[in-house]
Amino acid sequence: MSQYRSDFLSTLEARGFIKQVTHPVELDDYCASGSPVAYIGYDATADSLHVGHLVQIMMLRHLQRCGGKPIVLIGGGTTKVGDPTDKEKQRPLLTDAQIAANMEGIKKAFQPFLKFGDGPTDAMMVNNDDWLGKLGYLQLLREVGVHFTINTMTKQETVARRLNNEQPYTFLEFNYLIMQSYDFLELFRQHGCRLQIGGSDQWGNIVGGVDLVHKAESGDAYGLTAHLITTASGGKMGKTADGAVWLNADRKSPYEYWQFWRNTEDADVGRFLRLFTDLSLDEIAKLESLEGAEINQAKIALANAATTLLHGADAAQDAERAASAVFGAGSRDDALPTTDIARNELESGILVAAAFALAGLSKSNGEARRLIKQGAVRVNDELVSDENATLTLADLGDGDAVKLSAGKKRHALLKAV
Repeated sequence: MSQYRSDFLSTLEARGFIKQVTHPVELDDYCASGSPVAYIGYDATADSLHVGHLVQIMMLRHLQRCGGKPIVLIGGGTTKVGDPTDKEKQRPLLTDAQIAANMEGIKKAFQPFLKFGDGPTDAMMVNNDDWLGKLGYLQLLREVGVHFTINTMTKQETVARRLNNEQPYTFLEFNYLIMQSYDFLELFRQHGCRLQIGGSDQWGNIVGGVDLVHKAESGDAYGLTAHLITTASGGKMGKTADGAVWLNADRKSPYEYWQFWRNTEDADVGRFLRLFTDLSLDEIAKLESLEGAEINQAKIALANAATTLLHGADAAQDAERAASAVFGAGSRDDALPTTDIARNELESGILVAAAFALAGLSKSNGEARRLIKQGAVRVNDELVSDENATLTLADLGDGDAVKLSAGKKRHALLKAV
C-alpha cells in the first residue's frame, strides 16, 4: 500500500525511484491537484547524456504521463562554473563554444522520452544562462546571497570533505549552490515550478533551492531525489569497460545500446525493468520470476523495451535480430556497428590489430594485439592467432564487409567503400 495518493509519487514509489523528499505530505497534495510542474537540471559537460542520467529522465517521463509538466533545464550558465558535488578537485572550465556544442548534443536525448510543445503538460526546455548571464554581481549578493549563511554552506558534504582534507575549494565552486538555488527561484517565478528532482548527490543543492524560494518569495517548493544506481556487483550504472553508455546514436549505436541491456546482471533485471522501461508492474513481476536459463527472456524484454524507448521499435527489433544472428548462426548482420574503410586500403592489406582499433573494438593496435594473444579475436567468426595477421579484399567474401569480434559480446562490421 503506497503512502502517497497522487499518481506521480505512488508510481515513483512502486517502481523504486524515491530516495528523499523534503515535504512528503505537502508534495503529495501538490501532485494530486492540478498539473504539477517539476524540473531537472543537466550541465553541458559532454555532448551527450549517458545511461546514468536515465533515472531522472524517466522520472520526468512519469511526471508527464501522470498529467504534470516537465521542465528540462540545460545549464549553459552553471556549466561555466562546474558542479563540485562529489568531486575531489575543480572541474575543467569549458569555453562558450564547447558548452554550446554540448548543449546541442544533449537536447537530442530528451526527444524520445518527452512530448515537447506549448500545451499545459507539454515539456519545455530552458537554458539557465538566459538569467544567470544577465545577473549582476551586486544584484546576486543583495537578492540571493543574503539568504545563505556560510555556516550552512560549509556543512555540505562536498565542501566539508574538501576542507577537512585540506583540498582547495575555490570561491568559484562555492557559488554553485547559490546559482542552482537561483535557478529554482527563477523557474518558480517564471513558470510556477514548485518541484526540483535530481539524484541523491544533489540533495544539498536542492534543499538550498527549496529554502530560497520560501525565503525570497514565501513560496511553497519541494525537492525529491532518486537513488544513485549501481549494479548488483557494485559497478557504476552506465559505465562499462569501453566507457560510458551514451544515449546519442552517434556515440553508441542502437545495437550496442541493446546489447548493454541484454548483458544486465541477473540480480538487476527486475529493478532495471521497473526503472528504465514502461512495462507494467504485473508484466515485470512475471519476467522477474523467471529462473535459470529463462532469465535471458527477461533480459531480452528489458533490452527491447529500453531500446524502443530511445531508438524506436524498429531499431530494437533490428538489434535483437542482429544479436540472434551473431550468437546463433554466427552470420553477419547490417544492424551491427559499422565503420567504413577505403577499398584501396584492403587492396594493399591492413593489420587485423589496426582494423580492430579503427572499428572501436580496441583503444589501440597494442590492445588489439593483446586480445589476439588472449584468443579473443575473430574475423568472420574465425579465430585469429597471428598478431601480424592482415585483412584483404579476400576477407570480404561475396559481400562488402568484414565481421570483427572481440570476445563473445562485442562485434562490428568493417565495410569497404
